[in-house]
Amino acid sequence: MYLLTIITVTYNAEKYLNRTLRSVQTALSNTNNSAQVEYLIIDGNSKDDTLKIAGQYPKMITGIVSEPDRGLYDAMNKGLALATGRYVWFLNAGDEIYDKNVLFQLFENLKTNADVLYSDAMLVRDDGSEVGLRSKFTPHDLPKHLKWQDFALGMKVCHQAFIAKKSIASNFDILNLSADIDWEIKCLKKANQVQFLDFILCKYLMGGISIKNHRRSLFDRFKVLKKHFGLIPASLNQLLIFWRGFWFARSNGKYW
Repeated sequence: MYLLTIITVTYNAEKYLNRTLRSVQTALSNTNNSAQVEYLIIDGNSKDDTLKIAGQYPKMITGIVSEPDRGLYDAMNKGLALATGRYVWFLNAGDEIYDKNVLFQLFENLKTNADVLYSDAMLVRDDGSEVGLRSKFTPHDLPKHLKWQDFALGMKVCHQAFIAKKSIASNFDILNLSADIDWEIKCLKKANQVQFLDFILCKYLMGGISIKNHRRSLFDRFKVLKKHFGLIPASLNQLLIFWRGFWFARSNGKYW
């Protein structure tokens, strides 16, 4: 069994995939633990050059699955089912490992046997240029002692900066655009030890499905929060989320 499985979901991702693969390759070359990393590509039957690009990294990619799916979270579930690593890390097309030192530092921290490890993420634009840390560029501050209750006001940690043991990872709800919030909360509820990483794990490409379908994602987020916190707290917190977002955007500019 591998220690870490990195899962990259793709669909017609020729524009971004090289960026992701090069970052993984660079980080792997800077650690003595590369043999303990399983790297899976879960593709939704791309019609562009996505698979051709992935084929240029045969020594690095452990397995590629390409078939029609029901969307991002369905593909992520397929990755979970195939993963044999003790830990799973979702790094989708366009996202990147932050720098060459990340895997070296991560393997040192995995020695603690924590159930969940998390960090901040660097937001990047479509062209790869940096916007800023997610904890600074959005209203979502990053607690040093993360608990599931911290998600009462929404996504505290983006899934690209959240690594969990496969043993506590349940499937994503493929019908909910905020399924990653639900998934992280469920992981944290099962976790006995949660560890903050004092280095940046990833670059997070802005503009995911929840941004492109903003109105529906807000409703789906409410369903997730109601499920875990109850109707009245979720309703009050939803108002607080809108109010906080309004004032943050007014002071700092639009962040979605």
